[in-house]
Amino acid sequence: MKVTKILTACGSIVALAVAVISCTKTTGKEVAKEDNNFNNKTLVQVYNATIGSANTQVFVDGAPVTGSALAYGSVFPTAFAFRVDAGLRGFSIRNTAATSTQTPIIFSENMEVNKQYTIFTYDTSTAAKQITVLNNIVVPSDTSARVKFANFTWLKNGTAPGVDVYSVLKGGNVFTNVLPTQVTEYIPYPAAVADVLIVRETGTMNGLDTAAFNFTKKRSFTLIYRGRAAQNEAGGAASPRTLSSFANY
Repeated sequence: MKVTKILTACGSIVALAVAVISCTKTTGKEVAKEDNNFNNKTLVQVYNATIGSANTQVFVDGAPVTGSALAYGSVFPTAFAFRVDAGLRGFSIRNTAATSTQTPIIFSENMEVNKQYTIFTYDTSTAAKQITVLNNIVVPSDTSARVKFANFTWLKNGTAPGVDVYSVLKGGNVFTNVLPTQVTEYIPYPAAVADVLIVRETGTMNGLDTAAFNFTKKRSFTLIYRGRAAQNEAGGAASPRTLSSFANY
């Protein structure tokens, strides 16, 4: 009998404790619900070409979207894009350190439903700027890839020259006279085959940078040329001219 009464009392205590816990408010510690509704979304990437930038974080409508800092010369996210609600969105890209002298980039964009955008930051940390570019993603019907080119080199005194991009595989220029801050449209490109691309000053044989690529079939990529156009100026060694690529889809 005593055992039965003890068990009954314990059961009542446990039930009461569960009820109290279930009613406890955890203000400031709520976890956002998983968003599985993709009907009113747009896709966004952020590429950091701002020379001298550090500890850079991305916020959308005041909410952080980057977990770790976005380093110079890197793209967020690495797996193509993140989703945001379509419509007018407020963006902030900034160094979150209290003592930072990096210029915060604060702007708004009207994001269309089911579209994809790349936000490029550029210039230097004390004069950081951005350009938002629509990615017209089309999946090739054959085994080719699609490639566009973005020029975000920077010159301390004056304007960096336009550049051509020469393909060793094709034996000719694939992009011509692309000026700083310009981003081309996609072009069809051979996939699953090695190619060497050479960046040259427009209309010359003066090679500025060389890199090898092998693009994936049916995917879309951005080639980006960034860094200090004049390598002999202060800081040139820390942010050299570099040609690289990242996937958009």
